[in-house]
Order: sequence, then C-alpha cells, then structure tokens
Amino acid sequence: MKDIRLRAHLASRAVQEGSVDGTAAYPAGVVAAEVMDGVVVRRWCRLAADALGQTRAAIDALNVYPVPDADTGTNLYRTLLSAAQAADELPPAATPAEVWHAAAAGAMLGACGNSGIILSQLLRGLADVCGPAAPCDGAVVARALGHAAGLARAAVSRPVEGTVLTVADAAAGAVAGSAGLALAAVVLAAATAARQALGLTTGQLAALAERGVVDAGGAGLCVVLDAWAAAISGTTASFEVPPPGRALATAARAPEAGPVGYTGVGYEVTYLLEAPAAAVAGLREELDALGDSLVIAGGGEPAGPWSVHVHVPEAGPAIEAGLRAGRPRRITVTYLGLPPDTGHHVLAVCDTPGLAALAEAAGAEVLCCRSGVAPAASEISMAARRLGRRCIIVPNGPAARAAAAAAAQDLGREGIEVVVVDVHSAVQALPALAVHEPAAEFTEDAAAMARAAARMRHASTVADRGPALAMTDELLAGGAELMTFLVGAAAPAGLAEQLMAHVRAVSPATEVECHAGAVPGAVVLAGAE
Repeated sequence: MKDIRLRAHLASRAVQEGSVDGTAAYPAGVVAAEVMDGVVVRRWCRLAADALGQTRAAIDALNVYPVPDADTGTNLYRTLLSAAQAADELPPAATPAEVWHAAAAGAMLGACGNSGIILSQLLRGLADVCGPAAPCDGAVVARALGHAAGLARAAVSRPVEGTVLTVADAAAGAVAGSAGLALAAVVLAAATAARQALGLTTGQLAALAERGVVDAGGAGLCVVLDAWAAAISGTTASFEVPPPGRALATAARAPEAGPVGYTGVGYEVTYLLEAPAAAVAGLREELDALGDSLVIAGGGEPAGPWSVHVHVPEAGPAIEAGLRAGRPRRITVTYLGLPPDTGHHVLAVCDTPGLAALAEAAGAEVLCCRSGVAPAASEISMAARRLGRRCIIVPNGPAARAAAAAAAQDLGREGIEVVVVDVHSAVQALPALAVHEPAAEFTEDAAAMARAAARMRHASTVADRGPALAMTDELLAGGAELMTFLVGAAAPAGLAEQLMAHVRAVSPATEVECHAGAVPGAVVLAGAE
C-alpha cells in the first residue's frame, strides 16, 4: 500500500534534529497533546495550511473531476489559510470553543470552489462537537469526525462516491465508536483509513480511472488529516501526493460515476448568502435544476451565512435565484473552460467604459474597477486566472500597478506566469496594447509592450484650455510622431477638438488622436511618442 497512498512520516527524532525532507518541524520539547485545546487547534490549522501550500500544485495536477480546472489544491489551501488566519487573530486567552468557531467560520468565509466549501463544512462539523466538549479527547474527536462527514455529505446536492466525501466517510468510519483510545491514536487511525480510501477512488470514478489519478479533493483531505496527526503528536510531517499516471488501485473496471459537473461552456458561480433556512431549501431545489456540482454549506446561525457553489451554463439565473432567497455577497463567476497550455492573454485594468472599449478593441480582456479606486490584488488574480497560464497585465496607473504586482506574486506560486507592464499613467496603456501580438512568444510580447509604454512621455493637468494647451506645447517641444489625449468625462465641451486643432497647427507632421470620456473626472492625460 505504501506506493498508492499519500504518506505522513511522523518521527519524534525529527523534532530533536530539526526539519527533514524539506518539511517543517516543531521546536524540541513539544509533547503529544491529550486533548484538542485552543493551542492544538491553532497549531493544526497553521500546519495544515502550510502542508497544502507545499502540495497544492501536485493536488491541482490530479484535478479531473467534476471539471478538470486544475485548482482543487489551490482552493483547499486558500480555504485552510483563511481558517488559520481567523484562529490566529483571537487573543491567546480565547477558549477552545472560540478557536474552533473562528477556524470554522474563517474557512467558510474564505472557502474557494467545490472542495473548499466541503472542507469548510467538515471543519464546521468538527467545531460543533469539539468546541463545547470539555475535555475534547479521543472519544469526542471520533464522534466529531462522524458528524462532520455527515454534514459534508448533506451539503452536496448529488453526492458521488470516489470523491472527498468517500474519503471523509472512511476516516470517520475507522474510528466510529472508539472509546478509551488516546487522541493521537484516533486521529492517526482516521488519517490512515483516509489514505487507504484515497487509493481506491481511482477505481470508483471513470474520470479518475481514465487518467490514472486519485481524487484531488480526497488527496487534500488526507494532507489535512496527516497535518492533524502531526499537530497532536508534536512531530515533523512530510507529505506525498501520488502523481498523475501512477497505478493507484486495482479494479477490473471503473463504474459509471453518476452526475458530473457542468463540463460544457459554462460557469462556476459562488457567493455567500444571508437567508433563512426555509429560503435556502427552496434555493437548493432551484439551483439543482439549473446546473450541477451544487454545494450549499453553513447555516450555523438562523440566517446564515451560507456558502453557495454551483456549475451552470449561464451565471445570471444562479445569481438571481440567490437574490430571491436572501442577500448574496462576494459573488464570483468563473468560466469553466480549460486553461490553455499554449498562448497567452492580456488583461487590462480600466476604470471607465471609454478606456475599457479602447482596451477591448486592442484585443485585451478587461477588468473594470470603480473610478479612482484600484481593484484588490485578489480581484486581479481571479481575473488573470481565468485567462490561462500566461498573462500580461496592463494596469491604468500606479495604484493598479501595485495591486497587479501583488497578484502576480501570488499567481506565480500557483504556476501561472504573469508579467505586469510598468504603466505610470493610463495613457501609457494604449501604446502597450497597440503592439500586443497574440501569436508572438509570451516574454517577447510582454517586453515589446513594456518598451512601448516606456517610450511614451506623459503628463496630466486639469481639464481647462490654458493649462491643457501649455502641457501640449511642452510635450511637443520634445518631438512627437504621435500625440494621444485622454480627456475626462467632466471636461468642458469642445476641449478635445481644441487640443487636436492646436497640435495640427503647431506640429503638422504629428499625428493626433483624442478619446473623450476615457478617464474619470475633469482631467486631461496626454502622451507623446
């Protein structure tokens, strides 16, 4: 079995000798925990998040079911990281119940994708039982695992075997009715059973058997359980995820899998929802009729919040259903098409419809933001991730450039190549977009766009005739083959025409173009090339 299961190596000696095999070790002197108090819960969440961070690329590579979008490991990592951060934000004197609740709530609020929402429901189930228990020993944890597996399965509209639900059931079943076992023994038994069940998932789903992989969500859960065993024992843990193509289980043939996720040209829709349980029951029926891979988790309070996930052919009806049921927020829509292995795309950050139209005309995908407010790095990451594995980001100024740089760093850790064009003014985005060549090699295209932006001298002023003409003359004095103006939506009428006429009169050989309403407020941006 050692070749077919995700392994956790737990060695007390490693605590004394430090990290082995590139994994993290706890300081010498940490002893095995007998109960799940707040310290151990926090330790587990941090270690699990770190472990998923180490293995998420390998888990992503396993992701073929319900849709092969290669993000399960990343989604689980982001979900567990949110849980760890929420637990760490509590004061040191917080009670175990408060730490459990914070971790579960953090996981739900930060849950990403189908697998992330299921993981958040598992944590909620553990918190339901372990939080109020005093002490939370092995017997309590055994009961909690059963409750958590049941909650996770109930959250999924059409449960399928050979998934993370199967692995969770195996972990819970292995310790059901345990009495008198130490905490460490219970969790290690659950983790061992989960690894064994993971190896069998290949033979339970046709999609997994075809690719020779285990279930990605189940592999992630094994990492989390292995981290739990390590957190309790105070030892070092190293984690292995079986690579695609390895013979992982023996089965004469894989049975048909039952309902699968929406695999056509469709969308993943997720949102948090504040709504009463009765309304959510109706929402579940409505969304189940619209699409597949429906998961609705949460409901710890009378009005939620609930975490909703569904794959649908059109996003609008799924969002409208949420609006009828209650108050949705954090709405995300992700295209379910496969990220291309070749080619690259350009993402332009725009804060006006006029600038967005110019960017789209140049062949860029557009991320719209409010006028004068740069998007968050997470928004840019989400938009870039949808475009594939190589992306050139063209911001519209310094604030968006900083957010794009942060997004590029995060995406790089996911294996997505991103280059951010150094744009100091929105007007510099236009020459960069103008030279974009989709058929060119990725780095060459990015370099050409960066050079085009850098060659443009730029300036800005208030949208008034006198200052605008003075700025134009200053730029023309340095020589210009092309002058470009972006005129604010609140500029005086006729200013755009006056600027163009002035350039033609002063420098007839200079080409000129002017775009009214392309920037917010009463400002004029000018660039000379």
